[in-house]
Amino acid sequence: MNLDKVISGFFIILAMTLNFGFFYGDLTDLEVHSKYELFAALVVNIIATTLKIGDKTQLGSVLLASSFVADIQLIAAASIWTIASYAYAIDKEISSVIISLSGGALLANITSVLLYIGDTLKSKR
Repeated sequence: MNLDKVISGFFIILAMTLNFGFFYGDLTDLEVHSKYELFAALVVNIIATTLKIGDKTQLGSVLLASSFVADIQLIAAASIWTIASYAYAIDKEISSVIISLSGGALLANITSVLLYIGDTLKSKR
């Protein structure tokens, strides 16, 4: 068993599940979405991205790109939420933007998990 693959897979799957936990719920009601869960999803995504940096394969490049997409979208969602909560009133439009950005990050995370599973199934013992 390769411990590096176990740790990397753990963070890739945890990033996806945390992101799904935040994304799931009413699109226009930000009260059912936890800011702490968004923060946890962002932190775990950044950890998963740093774990993917050392992989020099073609698949590693695609995994890293999908992680960058998820990171950028989660950073944008957290930034919009922070700015809107201090500078503006958070309305349904801002709520839907925050949750939609999280949904885009979720799709990038699902892509990462599917590629990771495919690579695991393809690899030889």
